[in-house]
Amino acid sequence: MQRGHMAGNQAVSTDMGVGLSVLFTLIALAGAGVTFVTPGTETAAWGFAAAIIAGILAVSANHVYSN
Repeated sequence: MQRGHMAGNQAVSTDMGVGLSVLFTLIALAGAGVTFVTPGTETAAWGFAAAIIAGILAVSANHVYSN
């Protein structure tokens, strides 16, 4: 093994897109749960809005961080 050897031209892959997609999917599920638990209220509307926005961000994160 060489000491002090730096990988200057190696590609680095991350799972940032997958991680963010999972995070936003969990937020979307929480928002859908709020909508289900409090039907017909303003809180349900905010839960639905959060679910829709988080779902869009989950799909977008996967596309933005894909190689």
